[in-house]
Amino acid sequence: MSSSTSSFAQHHVIVAQCESYLAAHGDNHKGVGWPNFDDAQLRYQVMLDGLLAAVPAGKQVCVLDFGCGPAHFHAFLQQQPHATRVEYTGLDLSEKYLAIARQKFPNTTFLQLDVLKEPEALPTFDYIVLNGIFTQKCSNSFEEMWAYCQETLRTLWPKARHGMAFNAMTKQVDWERDDLFHLPMDTLAAFLKKELTRHFTFRHDYGLFEYTSYLFREPNQR
Repeated sequence: MSSSTSSFAQHHVIVAQCESYLAAHGDNHKGVGWPNFDDAQLRYQVMLDGLLAAVPAGKQVCVLDFGCGPAHFHAFLQQQPHATRVEYTGLDLSEKYLAIARQKFPNTTFLQLDVLKEPEALPTFDYIVLNGIFTQKCSNSFEEMWAYCQETLRTLWPKARHGMAFNAMTKQVDWERDDLFHLPMDTLAAFLKKELTRHFTFRHDYGLFEYTSYLFREPNQR
């Protein structure tokens, strides 16, 4: 099986795992796989920080929440002082998650789309966030998950006008879980510089066992 075909198949394993969280816990942080509410809110703030760094101050911004689940990030954004600046779109493979999101936010655009199969169907956005997409690998091997990660980033980067943010589990831990995706920062940095952009930042300072990558289209000199 080619790496491309494998990556197409393997991300459905992760979707199925996430839907099992929803079935067990409902529409809350545990229903998307986050064990702690406050930590989930912190992740949303870290994603917002990257967005504000990439987009010119005061500018209206259209944001894609890739793997939006039941749109918890949208709910978070609506509580922020920048809410009026943000035009939000959610995307997910799971109709179960999207049904909840659409019920809560009937005037918001939500897309059900596999961008690896139909990249041409995805519009362009100012900024793209991927929260929790690359933190668990479930039954996938590291190699399968890394192939999926690279292919997804290659597909999404041309669709981001200003930047992108995503998180992954860190290697700077005392022990690693087999079902999580602990991605070495040097491995990721080499890929980003070679294939996407050399304008990136790794944020490893917010107290969780993960880090967030901020990718910028232009040098971030603010």
